[in-house]
Amino acid sequence: MHYNGHDPRTLLRSLFEVAIDAVSARRVLPSFLPQAPKGRTVLLAVGKAAAAMADVVADAWQGPLSGLVVTRYGHAIEGLSRKHEIELIEARHPIPDRMSVTGARRALELVQGLSKDDLVLVLISGGGSALWCLPIPGVSLQDKQRITSELLSAGATIGELNTIRKWLSQIKGGRLAEAAAPARVETLIISDVISNDPSMIASGPSLPGAESFEEVLKILARYRLELSPDVLEAMRKNPPPVAAASRKSSRCRIVAVPNDALQAAEHAALSSGLEVRMLGDAIDGEARDAAAAHARIAREAAQSGKPTLILSGGEVTVAVRDRSGIGGPNTEFMLSLAIELGGAKGIHALACDTDGYDGVGDNAGAIIGPETLQRASEKGVDPVQALDSNNSYRFFEALDDLVITGPTQTNVSDFRAILVCDDALNGSLEADRP
Repeated sequence: MHYNGHDPRTLLRSLFEVAIDAVSARRVLPSFLPQAPKGRTVLLAVGKAAAAMADVVADAWQGPLSGLVVTRYGHAIEGLSRKHEIELIEARHPIPDRMSVTGARRALELVQGLSKDDLVLVLISGGGSALWCLPIPGVSLQDKQRITSELLSAGATIGELNTIRKWLSQIKGGRLAEAAAPARVETLIISDVISNDPSMIASGPSLPGAESFEEVLKILARYRLELSPDVLEAMRKNPPPVAAASRKSSRCRIVAVPNDALQAAEHAALSSGLEVRMLGDAIDGEARDAAAAHARIAREAAQSGKPTLILSGGEVTVAVRDRSGIGGPNTEFMLSLAIELGGAKGIHALACDTDGYDGVGDNAGAIIGPETLQRASEKGVDPVQALDSNNSYRFFEALDDLVITGPTQTNVSDFRAILVCDDALNGSLEADRP
């Protein structure tokens, strides 16, 4: 990959592909597989990368293997169900549906009656919180759907959302490991959360967290979300376990983190002759605020005199202002960034969700360049109006600037890359001349 003469958009897409490949199941999982037990092996995979992770295990596993994969609609891998005895269920994300309940209930059924000689191999990736949904007694699926939807619309962080989910679930917050005792539980995780806290990824089905009910109430108050007295009482009566019953025979290991994807892109960019400014994998907060900060950094990089790539990860959020709009955190970030840059010369950018889906659309994210606002004007598309109405998807759809990948079969949160090219450097030098 060479920068000189390389189309900026092609370069940015290539860097995204490099990042995705670096955190694919086939690359990261094999070296972490445990030894087969004396007894049975039950595989339980949940998340957007569940099918790919299970497929790697099924190919490599020596001896009998049975289990269950629960993944998002459209994320199945053909032929997986014919390898060993692995069931496949597809469910809805990010708002759970009845298949999410079916998947969670079936997972708990499969760990019943196991012995200390048996192994439960749990494969977790982002999205598992919605895909395994089994509400505690006294809480309905409709309650869970409403609470999830309102927290997402309010811009709650994944940590806040998953804290609430643990208290509403019969499988999260260590309850799966508790149900599997006395079997040994091995959990392998592709992380999509900023902290890489295993108790937060997919709401920690095999590892309890330390979140108190008081913290739950603080989160609800922060977003002005009122729950019925019956739901609150059900949560008080059914707290997640403080420690899983099988904790001594349980182990959680993270096989890929967001920074792995960023580092792979950084290495590729350096090999292309670019300077790299790494902002890290912990960018969060409102997408518009993050975009404004990134725009300032891009303008600073234009003063450096060298072609530069700015990389960042994490997970920004959107406080929805207009529920009729269509868009996601990455397209909202990109639209905000385009407005902030105002058509600055030589600055191109891409922001995508590494799972291939940004919010509710069919896209991973979007891409912009210096001409984005001018092209929008020519097509009669108002960027400010699109941003105010949370309609970033429609904006980029009109420009044919959505990035569409389909399921990537992995998930390590967001990937953002801003390329400051020679044109930006020349423009900066011209602006500095007296």
